[in-house]
Amino acid sequence: MMRLPPVAVAVVAAALAWPTAALAHGLAGRQDLPIPRWLFVWGATVVLIISFVGLAALWRSPRLEDQGLRRVTPIPRGLEAMCGAVGVAVFCLLIYAGLAGSQRPTENVVPTFVYVLLWVGVPVLSVLLGDVFRPFNPWRAIGRGAGWLGGRLTGGAAPAPLSYPERLGRWPAVIGLVAFGWLELVAANGDDPGTMAVLALVYAAVQLVGMTLFGVERWLERGDAFAVYFGLFARMAPVTVDDGHLALRRPLSGLSQERWLPGTVALLCAAIGITAFDGVAEGPVWLGAVEPLQTIFESLGFAVDTALTLTFTIGLIVSVLLVGVVYWIGVLGMRTAAGAASARRLGRSFVVSLVPIAFAYVLAHYFSLLVFQGQATAYLASDPLGTGANLFGTASATIDYTVLSANAVWYFQVGALVIGHAAGLAVAHDRALVLFGDGRQATRSQTWMLAVMIAFTCLGLFLLSAGNA
Repeated sequence: MMRLPPVAVAVVAAALAWPTAALAHGLAGRQDLPIPRWLFVWGATVVLIISFVGLAALWRSPRLEDQGLRRVTPIPRGLEAMCGAVGVAVFCLLIYAGLAGSQRPTENVVPTFVYVLLWVGVPVLSVLLGDVFRPFNPWRAIGRGAGWLGGRLTGGAAPAPLSYPERLGRWPAVIGLVAFGWLELVAANGDDPGTMAVLALVYAAVQLVGMTLFGVERWLERGDAFAVYFGLFARMAPVTVDDGHLALRRPLSGLSQERWLPGTVALLCAAIGITAFDGVAEGPVWLGAVEPLQTIFESLGFAVDTALTLTFTIGLIVSVLLVGVVYWIGVLGMRTAAGAASARRLGRSFVVSLVPIAFAYVLAHYFSLLVFQGQATAYLASDPLGTGANLFGTASATIDYTVLSANAVWYFQVGALVIGHAAGLAVAHDRALVLFGDGRQATRSQTWMLAVMIAFTCLGLFLLSAGNA
């Protein structure tokens, strides 16, 4: 009979005993839910346990190692160059809008484009359609164009790129991702269009320097936070590109092909931690801790605004670190059932199981933002600078907040969390079968990942409930 490890039992017990009050913080307009919120925690936990048992009984050999690639159609030559030109044009428009347009975030297209369409919309498209960001990536297009032009001018005698330090891995992308999260959640002027435009130029300059030094593709795989972040989500997609052809593959199978690089664990923990902090920062737990921390910084001589910024910066860092702690608890627990496998090897092998969780957090937390604020694209497209223009006749469009009921949003968010964590369990189980071979040992090791998934699911449900107060 399969037994759960003590930490898994503790997590399950905590989830099932979670008081209704803990989940009753907010969810404004959702007070008429047909069943109590604590039942969602019961339901989510039971679904994950059933999924775990089903995987152990029915999934006895690796299924994600073979992607089952099937080419559908060749990609027209020149299409990638056209997409790159579109990406550069959009980037230039955003820079111009940010510098020359209205500085009110709701009137300027830049904040909505970056924080809604890019940050939330692109991950959704990536999971459905593959790496859609890659062909439109503006700095990739500029880097490739500059490389092509340089080769023509020098007759192919341009110096070879430098060797990328392997130990550096994806740490530049980690820094970029955390910096973006800090801009969004901590910086006082993080939604100021002018500030965002200037920082976008700085970021583009850093990417171009990195590509010049180490080569376009090598830098994009390691140093471009957005390319790496969106690319990991694209590994989940049933659509990919194979040798110039559009191809279909098994969903999630692309994750098994992901090459581990230093910093990958930190990057995914940062991705989950940033979204988690966005939720907790709106709830009473964090708001109750802000004043004491801010008072400490003020007593050290910092101005009020600076003290508040430092307080939220610490909150963001702690959120990321806590996600890392939960993951490594699961890894260390697996080691007790994995024989001679080292914690480092296990951490590297199972890190791809965090990708579905990161996506589940993004989709669940930002779903309402995408649905409602995404509608603002209609009028911002006609008046991107906020100057009263009406380029496409849609400047008078408004946001319809009745397109989805509050209950429908809540059910979707819960479903996204549960399905995402179940997918993470499936990926982890498949990796365990590859790593251990023996199905019984693989299942025994994954009881710890079940505990991790339940912990992340309960945290996600708490954030959804408390973050809308």
